Amino acid sequence: MKKRFGIDIDGTVTRPDTFVPFLNDAFQLNLTYEDITQYDFYPYVNVSKEDFNHWFLTNEPIFYKESLPADGAKEVLNTWAASADLYYISARTSHLLDVTKEWFAKHRLNYHHLELIGSHNKVATAKKLAVDLFLEDKHDNAVAIAEECNIPVLLFNTPYNQDPIPKGVIRVQSWHEAQTWVRKWLQEQV
Repeated sequence: MKKRFGIDIDGTVTRPDTFVPFLNDAFQLNLTYEDITQYDFYPYVNVSKEDFNHWFLTNEPIFYKESLPADGAKEVLNTWAASADLYYISARTSHLLDVTKEWFAKHRLNYHHLELIGSHNKVATAKKLAVDLFLEDKHDNAVAIAEECNIPVLLFNTPYNQDPIPKGVIRVQSWHEAQTWVRKWLQEQV
């Protein structure tokens, strides 16, 4: 029986440094990717929370349309698509479904299902979709999914997810490292 992989999109399938140029341009900043040591961007800007949220929501389709795939993601994911079901579970809201589908088509990335839940709480969706493994970049999501779903979670290493990880969360440096880990894990499942 095919395994079902739950996969986050932003910062996992897309490059985790995607938002840095947008932040720098919009708010006259000079941030580098390494400067982003927390998941929330608001502390880095010099405007009200309301103004920041308005800017983000207004520009969100542009961010997602212009994002580039993370190095190795396309190759690995398209390889996996032949032997596993790829279920993308994203905090994006459902009104971004067309932009998301267009992005996958543009980059010729395979998927079996797209679930845009409009929330970072992915546990219920991971359970509902019965995923066997999850790939994520947000630390607290990775921990919650691993602990509450009792499945392995590959956490793509970034400057913003450096808190300690529990058993069940496996920190990986690249898509090729993820592929190696998954290959070994699949062999152990037989």
